Amino acid sequence: MNNEIKNIGTLSNELLLFGGIYSNLQALQSLKQIAEEQNIPPTNIICTGDIVGYCAQPEECLQLVKDWGIHCIAGNVELNLRDEADDCGCNFNEGSRCDLFSRQWYPYAKSQVSETSLEWIKNLPELLEFSYAGKKVVVLHGSVFNTSEFVFKSTPWSIKQANFEETQADIILAGHCGLPFAEEQAGKLWLNAGVIGMPANDGTPRVWYARMTEHEGVGYAFESLAYDYEQASQLMRERPLPTSYAETLVRGIWDNCEILPEEETREQGRELVF
Repeated sequence: MNNEIKNIGTLSNELLLFGGIYSNLQALQSLKQIAEEQNIPPTNIICTGDIVGYCAQPEECLQLVKDWGIHCIAGNVELNLRDEADDCGCNFNEGSRCDLFSRQWYPYAKSQVSETSLEWIKNLPELLEFSYAGKKVVVLHGSVFNTSEFVFKSTPWSIKQANFEETQADIILAGHCGLPFAEEQAGKLWLNAGVIGMPANDGTPRVWYARMTEHEGVGYAFESLAYDYEQASQLMRERPLPTSYAETLVRGIWDNCEILPEEETREQGRELVF
């Protein structure tokens, strides 16, 4: 990644944070409705990338995000679409199930993205920074060193610390790994809001986003999102997309745990509680 950071100034009041839309239009529409009902303006909404992904409606999701006018960075999928690459850039092991599935959904997604959307993608920043409650906040996808790096709650703090040192951030808002979590050490906060495009491997069809507030400094909370996952799943089945991922939307269990460390693998099927 080129590490160019777009500064969006100072933000205040409640922020809505999410990522991993993964072409799931039904989830995106539900989240937008919540934001509108609760009067959260687009200027206070941040997406950590991967608008495009496994599900059925990549172009519609790109258009909605663009028209919504929220802050958004490029995930690895957007970067590879921008660069006209032949794979998603998800850093899957070659020959793994995730790799094989990506050879189905990525070409489909690439075929659906319009030239207009592609031009918009080319202008997405890879990193954002802003000030919030007196803290420097940096938004990235995987890590500042590698957009496709998987950073989980169990990932050693030393790896997270290197990102804080590189960015001089107090708070990092990250995406990519697909699971919501927060970790605080030595006055630093790493916050991953989770994704809205796929369940969190906890045996429920719920998907996740987060809120951040200025209550007594910086506060945060994870929220589950209910949406029409049956429709999203059915639309996937009607297109040349992996059936396993369509089933995941309903069952809430990932097809495999290939990308997960041992600690997160042991949590498969256990309902998340925050």
